[in-house]
Amino acid sequence: MVERDAGVDILMIGHIAVDQIVVDGQSETATGGGVYYGGMALRRLGMSVAVATRLHPRDFPRLEEMRDAGIRVYATAAEETSGIENTYRSANMETRQTRALGFAGAFRPEDIPDLPARVVMISPIIAGEVDLPLLARLARRGPVALDVQGFVRVRVGEDLVFRPWAEMAEGLRHVTYLKVDHAEAEHLTGLSAPAEAAARLAAYGPREVVLTRSEGVLVWAEGEVHRAPFTPRSLVGRTGRGDTCFSTYVGWRLDHGAAEAARLAGAVTTLKQERPGPWPGPLSAALERIG
Repeated sequence: MVERDAGVDILMIGHIAVDQIVVDGQSETATGGGVYYGGMALRRLGMSVAVATRLHPRDFPRLEEMRDAGIRVYATAAEETSGIENTYRSANMETRQTRALGFAGAFRPEDIPDLPARVVMISPIIAGEVDLPLLARLARRGPVALDVQGFVRVRVGEDLVFRPWAEMAEGLRHVTYLKVDHAEAEHLTGLSAPAEAAARLAAYGPREVVLTRSEGVLVWAEGEVHRAPFTPRSLVGRTGRGDTCFSTYVGWRLDHGAAEAARLAGAVTTLKQERPGPWPGPLSAALERIG
């Protein structure tokens, strides 16, 4: 049954993941996924958040951390839980190898709670979580923020490989805020200059494009470009960087300008990378980092 409930600032849709983080051969199991890293960051900013997700019932206890943070979680039981193995070398935490560990299946309309939201944020980790008809349906409810990762990162056996999004021209018509990383932007547009690639993607329909790379975040917003650096003292919290950046930007953008939202996203993402797990806050620490 689709549930009708009181509204939130951000309704997030995406798989919770049980990931393996491997650094220099040492493996650790960790909760992951864009709705986890992003949702927790939004709560630290003071936003009201709901999460619709799919995972195996054995992993439902992992949802309690989000509930304890004040996130309203709507979980659908799946045959397996999604997961990714991220392998790094500590000397270069920017470069990682990824391997698929599981997939919780496609979202159905009945998996999504019927509650008002200022923005619906689609934060998938692997292609196949959300299809074009569901994206169009969600866009009829209001502005959509979308991470293109969940449409171009495709499972081939255990490998995760980039594939062009065949329906991109149609799909991006439904998107207000689009998130890409530098590699995705170049693959999708053929342009290596970040600002040019962001502008090309915006021409398909998104009002604003958030592009992340190791140096920081670039935002193309209604013809203007805004930049903010990442300046972490370490990269031990590298996993979840893009999720944190995009969610922070969209959340802060609700009541602030694009340039200010970009600066806060840069500061929060800087702090997040300095420790594993989701950004713990407080907001004052990020505001101090902006100066």
